[in-house]
Amino acid sequence: MFAWVATTVGTGGDTAGVTADNPGQGGELMGFFNMAQGDAPLFKSLAQSNAISDNYHQSVMGGTGANFFALATGDAAVYRLDGKLAVPPENQIENPDPMPRTENFYIRDGYSGGSYVKCADPEQPGVGAIHMVLAEQGRKSKCEPNAYYLVNNYEPPFNIDGSPKALGADKFVYPPQTVPTIGEALSAKGVSWKWYTGGRDLADVTSDPLFPLIRGMVAAQVPSGTPEAYIQAVAVAKTQPLIYNNIGDPLNASANVVGGPLRTNLKGLDSFYGDLAGGTLPAVSFVVPKNLDSGHPGYSVPGKYEQFLAELLARVQADPALWADTAVIITTDEGGGYFDSGYIQNVDFFGDGPRIPLVVVSPHARKGHVDHVYQDHASILKFIEHNWKLKPLSARSRDRLPNPRMDDEHPYRPSNAPAIGDLMSLFDFCKGECAGHGERHEGHDD
Repeated sequence: MFAWVATTVGTGGDTAGVTADNPGQGGELMGFFNMAQGDAPLFKSLAQSNAISDNYHQSVMGGTGANFFALATGDAAVYRLDGKLAVPPENQIENPDPMPRTENFYIRDGYSGGSYVKCADPEQPGVGAIHMVLAEQGRKSKCEPNAYYLVNNYEPPFNIDGSPKALGADKFVYPPQTVPTIGEALSAKGVSWKWYTGGRDLADVTSDPLFPLIRGMVAAQVPSGTPEAYIQAVAVAKTQPLIYNNIGDPLNASANVVGGPLRTNLKGLDSFYGDLAGGTLPAVSFVVPKNLDSGHPGYSVPGKYEQFLAELLARVQADPALWADTAVIITTDEGGGYFDSGYIQNVDFFGDGPRIPLVVVSPHARKGHVDHVYQDHASILKFIEHNWKLKPLSARSRDRLPNPRMDDEHPYRPSNAPAIGDLMSLFDFCKGECAGHGERHEGHDD
């Protein structure tokens, strides 16, 4: 049904020019990759020489922004104003019921429409059916009464310089968040960290191959004698939004991070490579490529993502002492509507979502191992918490869930669901010399 939905719905009825008769969609762009014939050679090599998961999932059955937020918090963004639960503008509230006399054109859904859901109320459109499924499985929705949660792609509430963005019915920006983040938890424990997003640093922009092209166009459109500094500034302003993944910078939504000294932990790729070369790389690094290097369908290709990863890995591995103590965890934010038949665990109202790739590249990875333990983005949080002895982020975050107990009868379905792994089963820190490696089943206690 994914393909039928994608080709008939469009981007929502609130998007300019989109109607049920003209949904703005064409045929689905699909690709087939054959590694045996040379496609995706880096991913093939990494998978064969390291450890991969074939049971790793996006946390939210929704878009990039919601899943990046889950990666940073194990939770969902919520609509609060001045610290209190509030009601979003009406046009920003989801209504996934079909419009009258249409099969599948939703009343309000999409980036320029509804992305908030009042999911504690089963009377809200689309909510009751999910509550029924959760009730049948004895699961909690994790939806606070009267709270509206973000399940799709709105912009974080702060600009790169930390200034606030405007909110409003025509501003698809979510409010500043106080949901506990992994950054705050690491800092409270005295563990160094940074979130590096490509395009955040000025040097990320000016060194990008796109920049001289845009700068040339700007220079050709301004009067003769225009100061070079003005041309440069305009070219930067036009280039940066094209390469900076603002919804992939979720800590830029945290009032606690942006409003204090932790904002200095939000950097770009130039800073990442500088810290790497200078021996000042933090204990925990989140690294997000530039948009055009991300492999994202529509404006990038897998080969660009492989090129980005190859350079990153080469620079990390060039320092033997650093590499001996490093794990690089590679994944995507979500599946982008790709079509997958793998089992999905109903953890709570928000997900999980479909399987997505995960590769662990490390001297400590279980070589050539394909891991079946059920994982999602909270697994990365749990892995960090296990290594640095941190507590779960909050009373409602998914990193509180126990590690799965997997069995031969149902190798992909936790027998103690809801349960999320901590990635430890992809590692062999003992090099095969101690009992029980890769078989950890005890997770965080509630």
